[in-house]
Amino acid sequence: MEFMRAQYGKDYKPNSREPIRRQTIHQFEQARIVDRNPDDPSRSTNSGLTVYQLTEDAASVIRVYGTRTFDKAVATFLKRFTSLQEAYLRRRKDNKIPLKIVDGATLLLSPGVHNHLQVKIVEEFGPRFAPGADLLYVGDTAEKHLHIDTQALSKLNVPVTQHDKLPDIILYWPKRNWLFLIEAVTSHGPVSPKRHREIETMLKQCTAERIYVTAFPDGKMFRKYAGGIAWETEVWIADTPDHMIHFNGPKFLGPYKPQS
Repeated sequence: MEFMRAQYGKDYKPNSREPIRRQTIHQFEQARIVDRNPDDPSRSTNSGLTVYQLTEDAASVIRVYGTRTFDKAVATFLKRFTSLQEAYLRRRKDNKIPLKIVDGATLLLSPGVHNHLQVKIVEEFGPRFAPGADLLYVGDTAEKHLHIDTQALSKLNVPVTQHDKLPDIILYWPKRNWLFLIEAVTSHGPVSPKRHREIETMLKQCTAERIYVTAFPDGKMFRKYAGGIAWETEVWIADTPDHMIHFNGPKFLGPYKPQS
């Protein structure tokens, strides 16, 4: 970072790789200078094992730097840029996770265990516990807001201007006027008391009754986060999809009135 600051005038926020990824590495990918996870293209976007490698095309140009053939190599690389980018995008798309939604469309989520869990929530949890519910929102680890039904959310007085604060998935069950707010947990963030209060504050004008669900891929992950889950919320574990765990309260799977 000190070298980049001194040589290129690029001052990144210290102790974080995220600004480098968003402000430089992402552009290197688009320019076909580097490939992300060439050893395993299906690796999750936010995996700690993520690696980057010079593309062979870029490396071949760099190898002739300082020679008479360098300018010609650069021109050849730039001429091929468009076709190379298209091929790269096709390879990335081939590893995405399909998610079919109600209107027959298919969303393509970036690869990774978090989005695999999100697909199971929509395809397994929804039909079992909220049959006929509408998918109003689903995030993505790479694209943040993959699907958002702003019209339906606005109608329920959910502030779409704050959708970056919403949970991973929102389902709405018109039959009962229930809004399912679901966090998919694979590495962080169950519906904790703090998270519950934050969302309730944001949804204070919402006309639907709220049900909070924390979803886990398996029992091991649930046990890891069990101590941080808020009371009067639900837990769903994907590898036992027919069952739910209710965290106290006088009823199972139903909304609770906000505490005054």
